[in-house]
Amino acid sequence: MSDRHSYEIVAGFMPLLDSAVLVAAHAKGFAAAEGIDLTLVRETSWASIRDRMAVGHFQVAHLLGPMPIAANLGLTPFAVKTIAPIALGLGGNAITVSNGVWARMAEHGAAANLDPSSAGMALRKAVTELNGQGRPPLRFAVVHPFSGHNYELRYWLSACGIDPERDIEIVYVPPPLMADALASATIDGYCVGEPWSTAAAKASLGHIVTVKAALWRSSPEKVLGVAASWAEREPEALSALLRALCRSAQWCAAPQNCAELAAILASRSVIDRPAAWLEHGLSGALDTGGGRIVQIDDFFVPFARGATFPWKSHALWFYSQMVRWGQVAHTPANAAVVRDTYRPDIYRRALEPLGVALPAANAKVEGALVSPTPVGSAGASLTLGPDGFFDGMLFDPDRLDAYIESQRR
Repeated sequence: MSDRHSYEIVAGFMPLLDSAVLVAAHAKGFAAAEGIDLTLVRETSWASIRDRMAVGHFQVAHLLGPMPIAANLGLTPFAVKTIAPIALGLGGNAITVSNGVWARMAEHGAAANLDPSSAGMALRKAVTELNGQGRPPLRFAVVHPFSGHNYELRYWLSACGIDPERDIEIVYVPPPLMADALASATIDGYCVGEPWSTAAAKASLGHIVTVKAALWRSSPEKVLGVAASWAEREPEALSALLRALCRSAQWCAAPQNCAELAAILASRSVIDRPAAWLEHGLSGALDTGGGRIVQIDDFFVPFARGATFPWKSHALWFYSQMVRWGQVAHTPANAAVVRDTYRPDIYRRALEPLGVALPAANAKVEGALVSPTPVGSAGASLTLGPDGFFDGMLFDPDRLDAYIESQRR
């Protein structure tokens, strides 16, 4: 180490299962092996992470996939240019409803199998019934306006015939407060990353009705957000960090490390909840409520299937939903900003020495793969998919205008 640089990096993170790759990079020494003195700072809300990045407290952070896009489009307070040179895994979210809402859904045919189509149809009937009685609309929470949670909840509801703008109410609640908000009847349901749906199931407060991995398989969630100015000043430090995160992702993905990873994440300085809760999400064996365990393929994917690659098509899908729900206007200039936010070029340059799979393309048609499919790559061989949307739709980033037009209400 004497002939290597030493880099000091401060990273913000939220207490979530999908902070695993960043947390393990510190805990298992992958960062130190790259000459990085990595300091992790736990935050209580995404807004706090956003603001602390903006004022320079963090060089990098565990971020919601759409957050760097929103910052670069000038949609957030204290917006500063932010890039996403690596993803922190795929999937990891679930949608939970209160016991009362679940009972109504069950009356309308919902089964405890996490199928998004049947659950959505049952929820639509329950919503229609409640709204027809003149009751206040059901209130669902997501973690942030610019979040995969917001967009996947809205996508699911819309595809099942529920208008998220009129038929229900959507509010914003930090992840660790979701179960408490459900317990107090402040909300009727929520979409959140693990272990905060497991929290409600374990406390007998609600039922998990579907998961991100069923709504859109192999779908994007968190990224490493990086202050663009820091990345330009310290390219070698960033490359070293990306190598550490790649090795961490490989370690997190190994089944034999599940128990140790759960213990690391369960510690007071990270998530501060029982390790058994974390093992549900890491293994995909979810407690959906009432002690019923449902196994979900690829619930959270830290490394396989290009899980750490910052696909520009992921960024553009998030953008399409920002446009769909009136958060930003669709213009060529805005689309160009989005494309430049996710940085596969930095990813490839940093990770080429490791010999890991590096996709040959920067974007792909989302939803097109119905089975695991080998694709062109440098380094190791790469298999992607399946990556289907539950309603059978496709997103072709080369036909962005047509996709946005097709979603106009």
